[in-house]
Amino acid sequence: MAKFVTAKEAAKLIPDGATVGLAGMGLSGWPEEIAVAIAENFKETGHPRGLNLKQGSAMGDWKERGVTRLGYEGLVTRWSGAHVGSAFALRDLAVQNKLQCHCLPQGVIVNLWREIAAGRPGLITKTGLGTFVDPRIEGGKMNSVTTDELVELINFGGEEYLFYKAFPLDVALLRGTIADENGNISFANESVINEGLAVASAARNSGGIVIVQVEYLAKKGTLNPKEVKIPGILVDYVVQATSKDACWQTEGVYFEPAFSGQIKKPLSAIEKLPLGERKLIARRCAMEVRKGDVVNLGVGMSADVANVVAEEGHSDDITMMTESGMIGGVPAALPNFGSAYNPEATLDHGSTFDIIDGGGLDITILGLGECDQYGNVNVSKFGPRLTGPGGFIDISQSTNKVVFCGTFTGKSKLAVGDGKLTIVQEGTIKKFVKDVEQITFSGKYARPDQEVMYVTERCVFKLIDGKMTITEVAPGINIEKDILPHMGFTPEISPDVKEMDSALFSEKWGKLGETLGN
Repeated sequence: MAKFVTAKEAAKLIPDGATVGLAGMGLSGWPEEIAVAIAENFKETGHPRGLNLKQGSAMGDWKERGVTRLGYEGLVTRWSGAHVGSAFALRDLAVQNKLQCHCLPQGVIVNLWREIAAGRPGLITKTGLGTFVDPRIEGGKMNSVTTDELVELINFGGEEYLFYKAFPLDVALLRGTIADENGNISFANESVINEGLAVASAARNSGGIVIVQVEYLAKKGTLNPKEVKIPGILVDYVVQATSKDACWQTEGVYFEPAFSGQIKKPLSAIEKLPLGERKLIARRCAMEVRKGDVVNLGVGMSADVANVVAEEGHSDDITMMTESGMIGGVPAALPNFGSAYNPEATLDHGSTFDIIDGGGLDITILGLGECDQYGNVNVSKFGPRLTGPGGFIDISQSTNKVVFCGTFTGKSKLAVGDGKLTIVQEGTIKKFVKDVEQITFSGKYARPDQEVMYVTERCVFKLIDGKMTITEVAPGINIEKDILPHMGFTPEISPDVKEMDSALFSEKWGKLGETLGN
């Protein structure tokens, strides 16, 4: 039976050198009060120290809360996750080579927990081949001090695979909404179910301990058994938070009932995007979706596609989903990414990646940080800015149609309106370069049956026979003047380049139904 302790008492339970597993996305699943207590205990006593921190998604609010709480030199010496960009203090230590840092695909991480829980040696998958995670390239290492080898190239049945090695887990640090007196954990107000069950199972079956922070306590036997996401038999310690600040549902809100299924919110209440390059790009991306498609949307600009589809009144014609487990509804953009308004179903993290990895998506729309002559895309590392791939690698490698989107240059000033695009001031950052800094998507490794596109406000590229090819140009834009001089390579130009529909550049669009196939 679980023991109820304070956050300060929980922090003292973590031994030096422990491998610590986390589960969640943003602030969902994040045990803020326990993390603060761990940091305070370290500052007072120097313990725990030398932790090996393992996480899947980005965890935090990109400010003070989240994994960044543990960003003290010596507290964490090894750190791996799919997304590390929101933990500024830890990221800075990684940049300074004061800790080892790996970034691995999100779906691999959340499903590796299940392999560890089941006592298997690791996870075998093609996910990551040809990217920076491939040990022939970088092996997922994000700085020069990182020497641990977490990924191995193997040959199985005459084909190349990556083997992600299992490891024993000493501590699981998790969060739910309610714990009953037996330690059963409900996620009633959580928007994301996450991989908490798998992490708890991995810790328990490794001989480790499971600590869960909750907001509310309930009498034993009063929780609906179907709402229990982590059973009490796996939970050693429960911490009831003393402040609501430690229990935010997402990075942006303490509690939105439309995220966790208590209400259905009228779509008219969702704020519309203002006309600009973001909305233009989201509209053009939406044109690639067909009625009945299962659509995955990434973080950032790509998440704006959900807003456009809702504004155009076609949310019911497609099924949008995010890798966090939201099926249906309207996926939210930052600061609430990973949640969705009015989801039809909420799955656990690992099961969602089973659907994705097996080819269950019709199309995915993902962000574009940097792109090169081979069609490679980088969203994971830009000089000292370490981010990681999130679910980008898993999703882009397994989906038949991939649409990358982003502005053509960085820090440009643009005007969208009157059916055309006007460049007010040219950008200072080239995003289409000769060679990307880090390969998060490999154009060379793209499957022959994959359709790969790159949508910007100025033009649209397609990867055709391994070559970046301009197929569409925005009205008001000249290829020779406004595109080619601002690229690090010379793309192919389709002999029948089309002009992007001028209606995309107007205040009111109203044409999504035509391209959906209604």
